[in-house]
Amino acid sequence: MSNLDLSRISVLVVEDSQFIRSLIVNSLRVLGVGTIKSVGDGGEAIEFLKLVVENPMKAGMMSVDLIISDWEMSPVNGMMLLRWVRRHKESPDRFVPFVMITGYSEPARVQEAREMGVNEFMSKPFSINALADKIFSVIMKPRQFVHTASYFGPDRRRQNVPFEGEDRRKLTYESEEVEVING
Repeated sequence: MSNLDLSRISVLVVEDSQFIRSLIVNSLRVLGVGTIKSVGDGGEAIEFLKLVVENPMKAGMMSVDLIISDWEMSPVNGMMLLRWVRRHKESPDRFVPFVMITGYSEPARVQEAREMGVNEFMSKPFSINALADKIFSVIMKPRQFVHTASYFGPDRRRQNVPFEGEDRRKLTYESEEVEVING
């Protein structure tokens, strides 16, 4: 991580707990992130993302390079925000890397976030090293995006290695076409 220059990166932090929000922001500063904006819930994040497009000078950044969001927030939670970013027609960048942070890390939640198109998933409590690893992963090892009738997001397979044997994965729909998109 030390070889990665984050000074040109802009990050949007979405967290309702002021304590955790300041912990994330300060961790990002220690890692050398150039521009950081923090908001208290997904609704504020959506409004900020729209502002970045409409008036970057007022927003204080030209684009958002990474979103780090808590899951549990009110009134608009992290999953609603992720759904808006990946699927809404007004989303300024459907390909923006998205790291979901939560205190609830049951396998069903991880699966739900993956199915919605999250790039990385991180459990609370977390260390600055864990945060750095997630940032490194989305920046230095980006995955291709996949678009099907039921999914839009990063390819859920982490490695691009030849597969030997029978592919056991099944498509949901017999006629579903899969399109791979490079973000």
